[in-house]
Amino acid sequence: MAGVSTHHVPVHQQALSVDAIEAASIRIADAVARTPLEPCPRLSADVGADIFLKREDLQAVRSYKLRGAYNVMAQLSAAELSRGVVAASAGNHAQGVAFACRSMKVPGRIYVPTTTPKQKRDRILWHGGEFVELKAVGETYDAAAAAAQDDVIRTGSAWIHAFDDPRTAAGQGTIAHEIVTQMGRVPDVVVAPVGGGGCLAGMATYFRGLSDDVTIIGVEPTGAVSLSAALVNGGPVTLDEIDPFVDGAAVKRIGTIGHRVLAQLDATVSDHPVLSQITSTPATRILPDESFSPASGSAHIMHVDEGAICSAMLELYQNEGIIAEPAGALAIAALDKLQLPDDAAVVCLISGGNNDVSRYGEIIERSLVHRGLKHYFLVDFPQEPGALRRFLDEVLGPDDDVTMFEYVKRNNRETGAALVGVELGHRDGLGGLMERMDRSRLHCERLEPGSPAYEYLT
Repeated sequence: MAGVSTHHVPVHQQALSVDAIEAASIRIADAVARTPLEPCPRLSADVGADIFLKREDLQAVRSYKLRGAYNVMAQLSAAELSRGVVAASAGNHAQGVAFACRSMKVPGRIYVPTTTPKQKRDRILWHGGEFVELKAVGETYDAAAAAAQDDVIRTGSAWIHAFDDPRTAAGQGTIAHEIVTQMGRVPDVVVAPVGGGGCLAGMATYFRGLSDDVTIIGVEPTGAVSLSAALVNGGPVTLDEIDPFVDGAAVKRIGTIGHRVLAQLDATVSDHPVLSQITSTPATRILPDESFSPASGSAHIMHVDEGAICSAMLELYQNEGIIAEPAGALAIAALDKLQLPDDAAVVCLISGGNNDVSRYGEIIERSLVHRGLKHYFLVDFPQEPGALRRFLDEVLGPDDDVTMFEYVKRNNRETGAALVGVELGHRDGLGGLMERMDRSRLHCERLEPGSPAYEYLT
């Protein structure tokens, strides 16, 4: 599989190291907020460990991406800055670059996928002001990155990579430096999201440079497992398809830096159907995709369903008042799969809070489906008086609710198939609902989540 070529874009050869990260901390100190590290009593009680949240959603650009972007641009020469900068991003890195462009008065052209939420596009333009030009190209980060690299070749502008540059990773790794400073020690377990891998690489480099005992957990959405694929393959590969819902972590091809650092840590990965397409032989790196207890000093890449991410987003908002975007809630969503020691100090990175309010309808929907509370059925209603009333009285439970009713087609004048969405009062109510449907005179077919019919009709 071929990925976006980067051989024509010069990449700074500065090594990613503890020293580089500490130097970056000094370099970006005046531009970047020192974000809180907050204990979370609710999550601590839920998982039986001491959970701390690193609140990068409280940065000026509402994500950690400012750290890497500013660290790169602060090291460019006057000649390089005079030619302007170019970046590609799903939204958060773009805001970091835009902020730096305006602060340094440097012109920048920023490429984003057409799927980037409007909220993020508006914030990019707000942060960049007159210094930034925004270009929407393609449906994925990789397509936007290809267009941005063509711009670099054509204009000679400096390329500000979102993750695959040691300077970017060092800037993002300053999160780890702050955590150690705030805790006065290295945490026992660190859980962080994975998109392009630069942030995880930077944080892992710093923590492991100080302690061999820290456990590193990277979390990918199930719809974009590029780091896992690279670890199994022995090098980055380009995934054929990804789910763009978790836009901050929807990357088809992991960066070489992210893969190299995690491979050096001998990271294992949770099983995933995509991985069987990468290797025809069982890989020792692949572990069952189930709840597990990570060993001290280990490194592991997990996958979390998009519905679980949505549930974590809603719980953060309702309980802690934290507005997290999908990628920002990845680490929290992974906690349900981790069996942690009672006395472990666990830091979860809330990586970003750039969530468009218009997406909350879909977020609630995905959460309900994930939790087993929302189901869809095709129901053939006879075209006679009282058919719908019988369905409501005889099939629905007392705590169930019809949230959608839409005729799909009419086969003849006597029957009609309807798409019916039902929200259950309790998750264990599905069995009873199905039994009542079987006893009724109606033909009811449940649509399985993920099936072609489900995706098309809902």
